[in-house]
Amino acid sequence: MPRDELIPTTDTIFAWVQEVFAQGVRRPGYPADRWAEQFCLDQFRTLGLENVRLEPVRLPYWEPRQWSLAVSAGGRKASIPCFPLPHSAPAQDLEAGLAVFNAGSPDDVRGRASLFDLPLMRQRHATLAALATWCYDPDGTFDQSVHVLPFGREIQAVMEPSIQAGAVAFIGVLSGYPGDSHDYYVPYDAFPRPLPGVWVNGSHGERLRSMLREGPVQVTLQVDSVREEITTHNVVGELPGADEEMVIIGSHHDGPWASAVEDASGISLVLAQAVYWSRLPPAERPHRLLFLLNSGHMAGGAGARSFIDRHQAALQRTVLEVHLEHAASEFVERDGAVVPSGHPEARWWFTSGIAPLQSAVRRAIEAEDMRRSLILPPTA
Repeated sequence: MPRDELIPTTDTIFAWVQEVFAQGVRRPGYPADRWAEQFCLDQFRTLGLENVRLEPVRLPYWEPRQWSLAVSAGGRKASIPCFPLPHSAPAQDLEAGLAVFNAGSPDDVRGRASLFDLPLMRQRHATLAALATWCYDPDGTFDQSVHVLPFGREIQAVMEPSIQAGAVAFIGVLSGYPGDSHDYYVPYDAFPRPLPGVWVNGSHGERLRSMLREGPVQVTLQVDSVREEITTHNVVGELPGADEEMVIIGSHHDGPWASAVEDASGISLVLAQAVYWSRLPPAERPHRLLFLLNSGHMAGGAGARSFIDRHQAALQRTVLEVHLEHAASEFVERDGAVVPSGHPEARWWFTSGIAPLQSAVRRAIEAEDMRRSLILPPTA
């Protein structure tokens, strides 16, 4: 049974979240991400973990320096707020006619700036529950609620249809985006794209479509960005246990923004686990425990891939990997504002199809009364 007195307090866990968040934007290799590496390393050392280390991870660094989108139509000019697509091409005073991308006639954007609509996917929780291996929602909150996924149907391949159609630039419209924002860090696979591109919010997207209905629209796009190979680090520490079989407890230390949820919450949950298990004698730890905070999740999962490549032998004796991310309260849109619903965000437990493991997860969820939980296959 867990020993509750050894678990860090809620205040302690939230203090870690706040401290990480306060450092600012934490994209791979940014100063706040470098700070997070050292912070996690220091925490592991303070807790007395063994073999505490930084493991190098090579990945593409991307930083936008300046960007702007200007439009002109019918003798009128306007500036549209925007944010560049990660790892898209830079542009200096690129001028082009604007055209709406239509999957039925993609040639419409050839030689033009492609105005591409990206509605985020929305899925009823009741539908997700029907797909789950098991669901725990005793209050029936899933019956009418909807989960807003952070992707459109294209997932990372948002620019590809426009690239294949011969467009010279990409202007993505975040239709139905909560809060009507243009701040969106997709794609984050870290692959370079040959086109420059920016995101605009849904309101400005509709404005651009309205202008096009009245006549030709010219756009001028500028994106000054840096893209180069750098070395970042996975942060690793270990605790000996009753045997040398291994349990890995992990998350990632980078994020797309200052990102309290993704993934200051993950850092804090891993630290909480490290605190708890460090307070138990080795004989009471079921196996050797490895604590891992990956680099480069926002660069195509570079840190996870590097860890797998580096630790093939250790993975052969790994009996469980527990990955902790995205602990959050649920927020919903009401009257144009984003407000808390009063519920935790739905908890997705991606669990391997091993019956004893699924039973153990189910028992733990019920014992801790972790409401709004779904056990899902890893392929979901």
